[in-house]
Formats: sequence, C-alpha cells, structure tokens
Amino acid sequence: MREILERRVTQGVSAPARGTATALGLLLFAACASPPPKDHRPEIARPAPGAARSATPLAPSAATPVQNDAVADASFDWHPLVIAPFGTRLVDSPIPLHEVLLFHEESRGPAEIESKDCYAVDGTPPTFVGRAPDEYLMCFDHDRLDRIDASVRIAADDAARDFGRACALWLKDVKPLTKADDACEGRDGDVTFSARLVALPGESTAELRVTLSDAAGRDAERAPPRDPEAVSSAPP
Repeated sequence: MREILERRVTQGVSAPARGTATALGLLLFAACASPPPKDHRPEIARPAPGAARSATPLAPSAATPVQNDAVADASFDWHPLVIAPFGTRLVDSPIPLHEVLLFHEESRGPAEIESKDCYAVDGTPPTFVGRAPDEYLMCFDHDRLDRIDASVRIAADDAARDFGRACALWLKDVKPLTKADDACEGRDGDVTFSARLVALPGESTAELRVTLSDAAGRDAERAPPRDPEAVSSAPP
C-alpha cells in the first residue's frame, strides 16, 4: 500500500511543479554557500586560558637569592646557643645535662676552661650554621653558668668567605674586640663572643669554634669593692 501511495504522489506532480521545486533548492544552496556580509567580523579562535599560561615562560624569581642569603645569615646567629641566661644555677638548667671530663689534650680552648665544670646536653643541642654542633658544652663556675662552647665543621673551600661574612654580621651593631681572617671577637650586651676558624690539614672541612662568656659576671668581679663607710654615710 505504501509503494502505491508514493507512486501516486510522484505521478501526481506535474513537470512544471517539479521544475519550480528544483529551482528553489538551488537558491537555498546558493544562499548557504555565499560569503558573509562585508560588515561581519570573522571570529578568531582563542587558546584556552590554561594553554596560554603554560605557553608563557616563567620569569626567574628574583627573591630566591635574597631568601637564601637571609637563611644563611640567620644560621650564623649565635644567640640560640644560649639556652639559659648566664648566671643560671646548675640545678635550674632548663634541659637535662651530663658532666663531661675535659683533659688538657682534649681541651682546645683557653686553659681556664679546665677549671670549670662542663656539661653536655642529653639529646640534640641547639643548631648553629644550620646543623647540630659537633661539640656543645655548658660550663659552670661555682655552679653558675659562665661559658658556652660550640663547634661545627664547614666546607673548607667556602670557610674563609663564610667566616668573614659571619664576623661582619656579629660585629654589625656591637662593640668589636678582635677582627682577623681567622678570629672574631666582640661584646653584645652582657655576652662576650669569641670565634675562631681552624684549618684541618688533610680534610675538606674547617672547624668554626665559638665561645660565649658571661661578660656581666666578669664586670662584677673586676669592679672595686664598695666602701662600707661611704654606703653608711650616703644620704637616704
């Protein structure tokens, strides 16, 4: 039945009507294929935001060297080595300690350290130059903290440069006592610091030794005794 109806519809269309339909089809095809108007702006394909960002080269960060320098400068700060105020009694130490016996051949500092009772910490000592010191001693005189000794090893190739830079930082705002290629001494408030750079023959490292002392306590020892009569005669 479907074939009969389709055949009848086809046969019922006259030749002029079929020609008209063909002409309309050609006009529609030509309209679709014709170029856009002159005032029409063609669209330009734009890359995705993510692709644009990835194609742009990243500029090197100018803050990186500055940050590295700041970290290096902070690592040379000796103040964190003072974990208790000078003059602190041994029994009041904020961290556990164990006594260390120092003999003359083991003592690499001045002879006065041999007259003191020195202790090492139970555990990890405070960092210095970005690492735990190879040696860290808290020395007491008459059971009161009087001296701190610390030493670390640094690369021999950079040792002189690093030591000079560290010494400049230590003496920046304090009273200098000694400044040389391998020695740096000064006083910061009530603390006297003395640093030495020691070459180690045959090794690729050098040793940086730092001694911190109770300057205020020594000032009090050197002060002349007060005259009792002058004190009693002083006006109220």
